[in-house]
Amino acid sequence: MPDLTALATSLSAQGALASEFLRQGGPVIWLIAALSVLTLALILWKAWRLALLGAWSGGRRATRAVTLWSAGQRAEADLLLEGRKSCRAVLVRAAMQALSDPALPPEAAEAETTRVAKALLTRARAGLRPLELIATIAPLLGLLGTVLGMIAAFQALQEAGSRADPATLAGGIWEALLTTAAGMAVAIPASAALTWFEAVADRLRHEMEDLATRLRTQGPDRTAAPVRHAAE
Repeated sequence: MPDLTALATSLSAQGALASEFLRQGGPVIWLIAALSVLTLALILWKAWRLALLGAWSGGRRATRAVTLWSAGQRAEADLLLEGRKSCRAVLVRAAMQALSDPALPPEAAEAETTRVAKALLTRARAGLRPLELIATIAPLLGLLGTVLGMIAAFQALQEAGSRADPATLAGGIWEALLTTAAGMAVAIPASAALTWFEAVADRLRHEMEDLATRLRTQGPDRTAAPVRHAAE
């Protein structure tokens, strides 16, 4: 099977190249490699978490529930969101229950809605600080590796004295520069992912604020029958 043989040969060559790359980069390159694995894991985990929070679902069900609530159909609005786990649905249902509770004055109902919204936004923004840290320190680690490599290269040049070989110095310099390239290769996707996730979290915040405001300003009379709770 020539195709499998060629694939195995290619993978073996790439593995040898990666091993040589790590060896030439020194200890700093191993740390950057670990950061690259952590960055990939964080990006995948964050995308999965946002999907569970309904970040890309569009919030159509929550919007429909707000419309039903505004029309006075409280039971239908509550039933529409029952069992839903997206952040918009959780917020709208919590707001409806707080607004329909006769024991809560409007200020307390608004405070409860705000509390739930802050908790959901905290979940939506979880994991962003580590990505921000990686995007900041990865280039610095690369620069540190380069500086250490340059020091070692010039020390070797000094010890060689008049017998110094310029090719040896050039080889030491390009090996030192490997860490800078590796650090930037980790920092760029980490920074891009951070910007994307922050934009998603900001959009969720705006949409939840809009839904909560609509509930407060367009809702029916608070003296109407309360929303049916899930436990009932």
